[in-house]
Amino acid sequence: MRNHLKELRKDRGWSQAELAERLDVTRQTVIALEKGKYDPSLPLAFRISKVFGLPIERLFIPDEQ
Repeated sequence: MRNHLKELRKDRGWSQAELAERLDVTRQTVIALEKGKYDPSLPLAFRISKVFGLPIERLFIPDEQ
């Protein structure tokens, strides 16, 4: 799954550490999410959606099979 987290975070002027704090996760989790190496759990996806004020569908793009 791909995502727009890095672009959205940078648009808001947040560091990875600031986003991690807002999401109550580690900075390493944010790094893994941004690199597409980690797909968030459903509860985390909803927290990300809330932090950015966007629907989940605008944040995450499923890989084409």
